[in-house]
Amino acid sequence: MSATEAIAARAQLLSSAGYFDADSDEVIPSPCISVCRMTEDRSRCEGCFRTIPEIRAWALADSAERLAIWARLAQRAGMPFPPEAVAKDPT
Repeated sequence: MSATEAIAARAQLLSSAGYFDADSDEVIPSPCISVCRMTEDRSRCEGCFRTIPEIRAWALADSAERLAIWARLAQRAGMPFPPEAVAKDPT
């Protein structure tokens, strides 16, 4: 599984659980997928697509800033944010 597929899967899982809903009072989980290594140019993490300043800011970030970080990393990963809902099989 590529890093893009892994971060997209994490985003979809969190979205399905309601973490990205505007009316949710849940703490938005980190995008970390335990692939903690910077790109060669040190522009972002290869696993979660966050920059070093975003990684540093995460622990103290409020919900709005965490959503903004998720949106920026999604853009870097080339995925929609919030993720589109996946249709559930009615059977």
